[in-house]
Amino acid sequence: MLGSTIQKELALIIMRELHDPRLTGLPSITRVHVSPDLSVADVFVTIMGTPGQQTAALNALRHSAGLMRTRLTKALTLRVAPYIKFHFDEDLKKELEMMELLDKVHRENEELDRKRAEAAAAAAGTGEAAPPVTDAATEAASENAPSVTEVPPGTGASESPTAETNERK
Repeated sequence: MLGSTIQKELALIIMRELHDPRLTGLPSITRVHVSPDLSVADVFVTIMGTPGQQTAALNALRHSAGLMRTRLTKALTLRVAPYIKFHFDEDLKKELEMMELLDKVHRENEELDRKRAEAAAAAAGTGEAAPPVTDAATEAASENAPSVTEVPPGTGASESPTAETNERK
């Protein structure tokens, strides 16, 4: 509750009152975590730009944290505002990487489905069975998988050891 209020107020302060030339890209506050005793607010930001511009903008935010704390105290009518610590939001970066990986897997699956459909259509036209279409990962997994052999029923190999010992008694 307090974290979201702090997030909104800090965004307004950054947008309206900070005129630091190091803030080239508009920083976005992704989340705010306030400690249980309300003494520290960890503010997670993302900043568009090159790594150098991002570092400069983060340093500018850290440099102006005292000013923002004073403004935050007045805006929220708090007796004491939490100490503000700015951090890059690495979780968002990881989330974007994960979304890219999932998109890549989706595209690869669509390509495999398309190839399977083409192979099935070609096999239907010739009357032969279509060879299975696999990718390199599927082939590697099948080579490393343990082989499963079927045991004919009634040979005793599929029965439990306790059943055999009960029969002997």
